[in-house]
Amino acid sequence: MGLAEFYGEALSNLEAEKVLDAALARGVNFFDTADMYGSGRNEEQLSGLLRRRRKDVVLATKFAIKRNADGGVAGLSNDPAYIKEACDASLKRLGIEQIDLYYMHRRDASVPIEESVGAMAELVKEGKVRALGLSEVSAATLEKAAKVHPIAALQSEFSIVTRDMEKEMIPACRRLGVAFVAYSPLGRGLLTGAFRSKDDFGAGDYRLAMNPRFSNGALEKNLKLVDQIAEIAAAKGASPGQIALAYVLAKGDDIIPIPGTKKIARLEENVGALGVALGKDDIAAIERAAPPEAVTGARYPAVSATTLNQ
Repeated sequence: MGLAEFYGEALSNLEAEKVLDAALARGVNFFDTADMYGSGRNEEQLSGLLRRRRKDVVLATKFAIKRNADGGVAGLSNDPAYIKEACDASLKRLGIEQIDLYYMHRRDASVPIEESVGAMAELVKEGKVRALGLSEVSAATLEKAAKVHPIAALQSEFSIVTRDMEKEMIPACRRLGVAFVAYSPLGRGLLTGAFRSKDDFGAGDYRLAMNPRFSNGALEKNLKLVDQIAEIAAAKGASPGQIALAYVLAKGDDIIPIPGTKKIARLEENVGALGVALGKDDIAAIERAAPPEAVTGARYPAVSATTLNQ
């Protein structure tokens, strides 16, 4: 997502391709995008690499969040006809014939989940999609969806500072044999400790203006938690970001973190998390250092929070 929008200045297609190539060279082969990232630009940024290395990439994209011509959010749609249109548009931008994993990005509760997943299942039959996923839905919705067609993955936010998915969603995924894909495992960069003040953000970075954990004085309060994690990281010979990723990885082989970055140096740091082993005592120390109730700010602004856990 960050290659195209939201986290400061977007990269050119050539710059983005260099980062993606570097990821593949380091064994990272699961790339997650969506049609709303940059209003389609992120999918286009992936197209060059996919032309060259399609067989080496597991490609996930998403539909549901509609954008205006000016870049604003125009609403949600899970309408069957729209799903088919969105899939065709994504395939064209990506320059591929089949999407490996196609997600419903957000649930539009006005459309029965059975109808939406039924339309997604038709895409599988047509060969346009290999597997289906959902994002930010409730356990009850996941249960209903799985009765219509197998759901390969459920994607929701999960990190040291966002752990509510452990209560119901991750157990539901395990009960149904669904992989859990953890987005923002670095807390949108918070857990790296790289952002100490508003001066550390690039121009146009949405976090300062829109994300409650970075704005209105929340960042300074949350850094107290991050600094405690940094102490644990130092004792392990790792960076705070590596501890954050190792924490998510330690929660189970069925939990797949998808950290994003625009920089090859950060990519290398992220991959280095694979070499950080956390035992039960380490996990307990991390959870004591940053209990969820100590985090200042919700994970989304109120206008967006209405689409979560639907």
